[in-house]
Amino acid sequence: MSKFIIRGGKPLSGHHVVPGNKNAALPMLAATLLADAPVTLTNLPDIADVRVMAEGLRALGAKVTGSLAEHTLTVDARRLRADPVLPAEICTRIRTSFLFVGPMVARKGRLRLRGAPGGDSIGRRRLDTHVEGLTALGAKVTVRKTGSTAASAPKGGLVGTDFMLDEASVMATENLVMAAVLAKGRTQLYNTACEPHVQNLCRMLAEMGAKIEGIGTNRLTIEGVPRLGGGAFRVGGDAIEAASYLIAAAATRGSLTLEGVSREDMAVLRPAFRKFGVRWTWEGEGVLRLPPRQRLRTAYDLGAAIPKIEDGPWPMTPSDLLSPLIVLATQTRGTELFFEKMFESRLYFVDHLIGMGAKIVQCDPHRAVVTGPTALQGATVSSPDIRAGMALIIAALCAKGRTVIHNAESIDRGYEAIEANLRALGADIVREP
Repeated sequence: MSKFIIRGGKPLSGHHVVPGNKNAALPMLAATLLADAPVTLTNLPDIADVRVMAEGLRALGAKVTGSLAEHTLTVDARRLRADPVLPAEICTRIRTSFLFVGPMVARKGRLRLRGAPGGDSIGRRRLDTHVEGLTALGAKVTVRKTGSTAASAPKGGLVGTDFMLDEASVMATENLVMAAVLAKGRTQLYNTACEPHVQNLCRMLAEMGAKIEGIGTNRLTIEGVPRLGGGAFRVGGDAIEAASYLIAAAATRGSLTLEGVSREDMAVLRPAFRKFGVRWTWEGEGVLRLPPRQRLRTAYDLGAAIPKIEDGPWPMTPSDLLSPLIVLATQTRGTELFFEKMFESRLYFVDHLIGMGAKIVQCDPHRAVVTGPTALQGATVSSPDIRAGMALIIAALCAKGRTVIHNAESIDRGYEAIEANLRALGADIVREP
């Protein structure tokens, strides 16, 4: 495993082009399995998770061409394996390996996963909603204690149904939509996730010939069609990466211009940033500018009450953004309460921040109180997951002295060329084995 070595204290300033959305790219790659013609995806981020999804497509018999260095892949799924099996070494490396189930059962009638879905260790991540929804469509899904899965469609194929998701799960919504687009008849899905990446997937499917109503809402109505065609589709910009770089620049008292961001997506994130005093302006279509020397000060609630930053389904603050925001709070004058409601292990990384000098009281697995500003000190830490890893990088950029972050590969799963991009903005960061 490699590590990052960072010497902090330098403001981040400059221009950064935001890559494609990781959380959109992965289900869009899975959706190529539904097409009976080649599908080209552009603006793909060149990250580890996308490479693993491409390996999974090849293992199922799809032909994958193109170059991630050029952010473009073409997938031809016309000759998928008759008895498709996804090897354990692919399943266990990425949680979205389970996203192959919906499209493969719809298109080929079966799929076996030899291992449990991998991914970040941020708490329990249920598959119940996936299994219950696929079962409602007529599939037989068996998840063994080892984590391996066998799924198959009935002889006549999947059949549309009405189904209420018991949680607004992003991945379950994506899986069920991909299964339903080729099912016979109408499917109505209630309590669906409506994040930008879910919308990106649904719009891609619609352009391939799917009939989907309610995109962007929590109820989707899908009329099954007999086939889906190919085409070329662009992955939208990654608002979480954009926000992460904004936090890094603001926390280090720098300035930043971001290119390739959605005004609509950033509007949803803006209320959380305002609680820290962070302001930005727009300089054109998709170009956002963070002015230098932001006045980081907590915006208290009425009556001088401590404000609460809490995550939730879109359009609430995304869970993926809480870890970087906690670091921003350590550099902001005032006190903030963070309430992570979705994953019980997401906040455990704050022990590293406390070791660096942060004033944080972790009340329980879901809540932490942060008081700033704090002069952080360099330390040796380890990245537990993608977003906590990025948060630790931001903390190291703010800290005095040298910080070593082990398990750098966990950050590579979600952020493209992170050290090169940060160096271009003035960071002192190197990677070592």
